Parts: sequence; structure tokens; C-alpha cells
Amino acid sequence: MKTVKTTLLITLLAFGLACGYSSKSYPPVAGTMPAIAQLNPNSATAGEAAFTLTVNGSNFGTKAVVNWNGVAQTTGTTYVSSSQLTVAIPAAMVAASGTVPVTVTNPGTSGSGIYGSGGTLPETSAAVDFTIN
Repeated sequence: MKTVKTTLLITLLAFGLACGYSSKSYPPVAGTMPAIAQLNPNSATAGEAAFTLTVNGSNFGTKAVVNWNGVAQTTGTTYVSSSQLTVAIPAAMVAASGTVPVTVTNPGTSGSGIYGSGGTLPETSAAVDFTIN
């Protein structure tokens, strides 16, 4: 009787494993690509005081971040709507003249769920130049 139980248990385990009961990993898919249409203001004078930059565009996620010269402004970015973000620009960032690229990044999401969906990748908009005179 013990041999029959052991054989039955081994058979059930073999069928269970053969049916695909294993963890599968799925790669992340492309996220939503944000796009910048306009910066307001689009320029400043070197040495000017701190100001709020408004970024208008489309496809901004609720956790989108404005990048100033390639640096994410995580503490200064405020989500207004899917088409508008604001970001606090300190005076130190406009102290010298030049051109600063501004982008928006929608962060990626991690995979979740019982079947291990792969989540989404972070996506960054094309740069729009901000001019410091």
C-alpha cells in the first residue's frame, strides 16, 4: 500500500510540474511617453530670483518628474494635470547664462499580480530648451 501511495504522489507531482506550475517572469512593456509642448516662462535672466516653471504638454503621469539639465527635480515637481506640471526652480539654477534642457519623466512601474506581469518602463520626453540670458 505504501508503494502505491508513493507512486501516486510521484505521478501527481510530475503532472503538476509538467503542466507549467512554475514562476514565470515577464519583461516590462513600454510606458506612456510624455511630451512637452511649452515652458512658461521659457527664459530667465542670469541672477534672477527663484521662480515656478510651468510645463505644458501631454501624457504626464501622476508621479511624473521634471528634469532640469538632466537632474530630476523630485521634491520640486507638482502634478497639476495630465497636461501640466509645475516645478520650483531655485535662484542657484539660473545664476549663470546658458541653455538648459528640460524633460519630463514618467516613472516605470514594477511588475505585480499573480502571473507576474512585468510592469512598465520609465519614459522621458524629448528635451525643450530653457534659455538663461
